[in-house]
Amino acid sequence: MLKTLIDAFALISTWEVIIAMFAASVYGLVIGSLPGLSATMATALLVPVTFYLSPIAAIATIVAASSMAIFSGDIPGALLRIPGTPASAAYADEAYAMTRKGQAELALGAGVWFSAVGGIAGVLSLMILAPPLAEIALSFSTFEYFWLALLGLMCATLVARSSPVKAIAGMFIGLLVSCIGIENPGGIPRFTFGITDLFGGIEPIPALVGVFAVAQVMRAMLTPEPPPLPRRKFGSIMAGQWKLTKLYHWQMTRGNIVGIIIGVLPGAGADMAAWVSYAMSKRFSKEPEKFGTGHVEGLVEAGASNNASIASGWVPSLLFGIPGDTIAAIAIGVLYMKGLNPGPTLFTEKASSMYAIYLMFIIANILMIPLGLAMIRVAAYILLAPRSTVMPIIMLCCAVGSFAIGNNMFGVVTVAAFGVIGYVMEANGYPVAAMVLGIVMGTMVEQAFVTSLIKSDGSILPFFERPVAAILAAMAIGALLWPVMVWIWRKMKPLQTAAATSR
Repeated sequence: MLKTLIDAFALISTWEVIIAMFAASVYGLVIGSLPGLSATMATALLVPVTFYLSPIAAIATIVAASSMAIFSGDIPGALLRIPGTPASAAYADEAYAMTRKGQAELALGAGVWFSAVGGIAGVLSLMILAPPLAEIALSFSTFEYFWLALLGLMCATLVARSSPVKAIAGMFIGLLVSCIGIENPGGIPRFTFGITDLFGGIEPIPALVGVFAVAQVMRAMLTPEPPPLPRRKFGSIMAGQWKLTKLYHWQMTRGNIVGIIIGVLPGAGADMAAWVSYAMSKRFSKEPEKFGTGHVEGLVEAGASNNASIASGWVPSLLFGIPGDTIAAIAIGVLYMKGLNPGPTLFTEKASSMYAIYLMFIIANILMIPLGLAMIRVAAYILLAPRSTVMPIIMLCCAVGSFAIGNNMFGVVTVAAFGVIGYVMEANGYPVAAMVLGIVMGTMVEQAFVTSLIKSDGSILPFFERPVAAILAAMAIGALLWPVMVWIWRKMKPLQTAAATSR
């Protein structure tokens, strides 16, 4: 273990990794602080850059940018009441209320401090949970992998904030996209319509860039420009944070735990962790009447939770190739691109690379404090950037990056097409995260299913005979039937109420 740790330090001690991590940190802070630009979009735009980096430097950029962007979304939320990222939306009103009370320094300081603490807690969960789970995963067969992948798809529908039926529909769109091309067990062209470029299928990365970056630009150009940031001089930002840590230590711990659990669930992510933790903080608070008036308690719990979920979301990604959230889905694409194929053997054959990822997460969250404080100081200038200047630059990055990935124009067309698809889906309440999960995991589900049928000579019984497979099957089928049961319950409840009233 000591030798592995030394090797990991050697991997991250190169100038390439150091420069890449620092640059990605600054980039993530800037993108996250611009209202409407998500951490996922920041990460997706980095993918073309990773094409030219070494594997460890490429992963370092993803780790640093995603961690920083989640925090810096708190800055416009506190100062303008406009959350920079979806994860900051849960407590933007609370932070803005604190700013109006003259407590902007306390709100922003809590954001940077508890985000860093939550991020480190998430890394510890990754270090503790991943190795023993990898040992168990080594005994998995294709039957277990099929049910596990199916369960991951179903979890995305359970945690969706929109209608579960719409989430399932979005997931099926993603599965349909994953079927395109000849990379299937039969090697037969599917849904190619004679177009040669479609024979290789739809790459997940251009699809991700389209639905998150291009669609966001389209939405931003159709919404009013946010109000200008009033100029003000900040006092001491970190003053009082240690006092808050002692006062709300249980809320911080609960936020870390909730964030870790939600991060491990496929398709959930930091924004879901923030909403759940803020709701729990209000529910179990001794002073619930203060929430919404500028009370820091909810910021402590939700701020710790959203960053804790970032690192824990890598647990299913590294073990099974099942993304914990959309950022992890992008990370999986980068891992495959760099030859670090996710799976339990990654922890034995590339152990030093795994330790390098742990160390990069810890360094990124430590860097968050000084860089975050600096970002808060210069926020007044960053937030003055007009949308009409920022959005064309983002579109240019999308076009250049998508061309660089495949070195042809088809990548640019793919990004544009999925930008339109993402915009239409979001406008009608269909979660794009569920579609992304379908695109990323569709091939895995199909290959595991077909391989299992070949092994069992067409019999379905072996899918349920192994104990672990039977448990995973019960969970997956339960998750599939849950939206139907909820729909039936909602339909029957008014009838029961009407029958009771008539009596």
